[in-house]
Amino acid sequence: MTLSEAVNGRRSIKVFDADHEITDAEINKLMELVVKSPTSYNTQNWRFCIVRNKELRVKMREVSKNQAQVTDSSAMVIICGDKMAWSKDPKRYWKNYDDTKQEYMEKAITTAYTDNMGKQRDEALRSGAMAAMTLMLAAKDLGYDTCPMTGFHFDSMAELINMPDSYEIVMMVALGKRKEDAGPRGGQIDLSEVVSFDSF
Repeated sequence: MTLSEAVNGRRSIKVFDADHEITDAEINKLMELVVKSPTSYNTQNWRFCIVRNKELRVKMREVSKNQAQVTDSSAMVIICGDKMAWSKDPKRYWKNYDDTKQEYMEKAITTAYTDNMGKQRDEALRSGAMAAMTLMLAAKDLGYDTCPMTGFHFDSMAELINMPDSYEIVMMVALGKRKEDAGPRGGQIDLSEVVSFDSF
């Protein structure tokens, strides 16, 4: 599948084959692609909770407006951002470089994020959003469909997955095999409304 085919073919699927099970090998292959998603300073601040447990997903559905894809997909991927990833041994994010580069990047990272809670949160959300798009396109390439979701109670979801305090939920993505196709696209507005050159 080409990138253009994945972009054009990716749709938000609501009806999944509840009997299909995704394998560990498939998840690993998918996530090996997802963690190539960009992050500021290479802090790799996305975190992923992949939920396949059916009992847990029943509880998740209860705090997700009873949306069927929560229980009927093969897995739910809860994408979070770790707001404190920058402070967790930042040299390791540059381990393939020499000591001088590692020390330079450690200082740059620390300077950028120390006492800047807004930047910590904003970067976590940006990184998680980019990872979500990578996840959806990679899943399409691997023969899976997805549905990004924010229609749930974030605090209740965080409690269900025992989310650490430094994490923030970005969104969930239902992952599985479609049972029904999506309807026609609602209609794209003209490029002239959304694209400007040099200034707005």
